[in-house]
This record gives sequence, C-alpha cells and structure tokens, in this order.
Amino acid sequence: MPGRGVFRTLLADIQQEYEMPKMKTKSSVKKRFKITATGKVLAGPGNKRHGLINRSQKMKRSNRGSQVLTEADGKTVKQWAPYGLA
Repeated sequence: MPGRGVFRTLLADIQQEYEMPKMKTKSSVKKRFKITATGKVLAGPGNKRHGLINRSQKMKRSNRGSQVLTEADGKTVKQWAPYGLA
C-alpha cells in the first residue's frame, strides 16, 4: 500500500491540470499608469520630451502632473492589468 505522500502528490497534480494559468500584466502598463481607489486610470501626459521650443507655454503648463484617462481608454488599460497595479 503506498504512503500518504503519494496520494497528496497525485491530488496536487490533478488540481494543477484544471487550474487556469495566471494572466500576465503588460510591463509597459506597470510603468506608465496608476489606478486610483475609485477606479480611475491616471497617466502622464505626452509631448513633454523633446521639441519643447515648438510647443506653446500653455501646452507645456497643462501637461504637468498626471491626467485622468477617458473611460474607454481606462477600460483598455485595466484589461492589460488584470490584477490591478500596486
């Protein structure tokens, strides 16, 4: 008669077969976005890296800090981060 350890390993093997694999979070999303407590998605604005001499002062000012994404874009970002962003 086999020992109890054999049955435990068999049970663990069976359970692993039926578990769904974990979904991966896109690495770029981890770096670029934050999700607020209310579920909104924050992102840093673009157009701030180079060519700033061509941009108006108003545009440069309004692009400081982070901005809230639209609801549709926020849904997309949340799909890319299935377990949220820490």
